[in-house]
Amino acid sequence: MASESMSAADYIKHHLQSLTSLQDITQGQGLKNIADFSFINIDAIFFAVLLGVIGSFFLWLGAKKATAGVPGRFQAAVEILFEFVDDMCKSIIHNEQSRKVIAPLGLTLFVWIFLMNAMDMLPVDLLPWAWQGATGEHHALLRVVPTADLNTTLALAVGVLLICIFYNIKIKGFGGWMHEMFTAPFGPALAPANFVLNIVEFLSKTVSHGMRLFGNMYAGELVFLLIALLGGAWAASGSVGIMDPIMFVFHILAGMVWAIFHILVITLQAFIFMALAFVYIGQAHDAH
Repeated sequence: MASESMSAADYIKHHLQSLTSLQDITQGQGLKNIADFSFINIDAIFFAVLLGVIGSFFLWLGAKKATAGVPGRFQAAVEILFEFVDDMCKSIIHNEQSRKVIAPLGLTLFVWIFLMNAMDMLPVDLLPWAWQGATGEHHALLRVVPTADLNTTLALAVGVLLICIFYNIKIKGFGGWMHEMFTAPFGPALAPANFVLNIVEFLSKTVSHGMRLFGNMYAGELVFLLIALLGGAWAASGSVGIMDPIMFVFHILAGMVWAIFHILVITLQAFIFMALAFVYIGQAHDAH
């Protein structure tokens, strides 16, 4: 937990900083540029990989324990989720051969992003406090929600972009794809303008794809920090005034209400990312 002498602004700033490979940032001196490729956010990569392994394990476990008889609750939940994702994939992507790869990809994206989002449901100081105790560093940084890090969400979006490019080339051939890039939507007479517009479309879809997930999860993390500050203000007051019980009750109620609402947010954001991935990959199968 951050030092008790921290102001509210310092507390929030501390929790919104990542454990990075760059010592200056780890010590709180901040980035010199908006985009700095000389460092990596170690905590985002660690939790993303860990949750990816956990999600893959549970999906594998569900497939391994699948039986033809009456399914258990876990198997039934996995089957319902699989059928839901598969039906959505069929409604968007009509190439049966492509669906054999894209449907499992969509299922993986949904489960992985849901698990990363769900880290926001943990108490905001729990894992940072444990990490500070393990390292002996009172101000050690740790962010536990990978999708509240723009690097993670843009990396996922870029992955979807690369898959779109792959299917554009696979379905249409490189020449056919280039012909489409230069002739759609305004015809061959405006080839340069068509190419620029198509490049802008690819970039804008990718950026908005990653920013949408990041923005929602970042905002959710910030709200949890503000609610935690309510509890901290109550605990630090040290008095027994009439406002103290009210502040405590409001802290508990706000935390419960936001946590319940946030369950919907983390699920919905995982679904939207997966659905948009299907739409963008489906567009790569369409000829213009």
